[in-house]
Amino acid sequence: MKVTGVFKNAKTTRTVTPGTVVFEEGTSGSEMFGVIDGEIELRTKGGRVFRVGPDDTFGEMVLCDHSPRMATAVAVEETTLAVIDDRTFLWLVHETPMFALQVMSSLAGRLRALT
Repeated sequence: MKVTGVFKNAKTTRTVTPGTVVFEEGTSGSEMFGVIDGEIELRTKGGRVFRVGPDDTFGEMVLCDHSPRMATAVAVEETTLAVIDDRTFLWLVHETPMFALQVMSSLAGRLRALT
């Protein structure tokens, strides 16, 4: 379940080059990200690796429970990210209910893969 193109008109974007660390496991944060184009690897200290690409989200747990990051996010290739803060997240959930379902589905998939 993916909502396509939801990040294309993002007000705040960030372009990262291959190897760029977007955030590190164990750090705090106040934003999540949506991949506009490119690819990100989520790497856990336990050795798990998840890849996320266009229209996928990552880093969303920090907006849900304000706990430290559970993985390190690294750009695999040049990647453009939509930067999503609390306010934008709430707006997306309200205006695009399928976005909320997509975020939950993505989170559930990664959590299931950890067990």
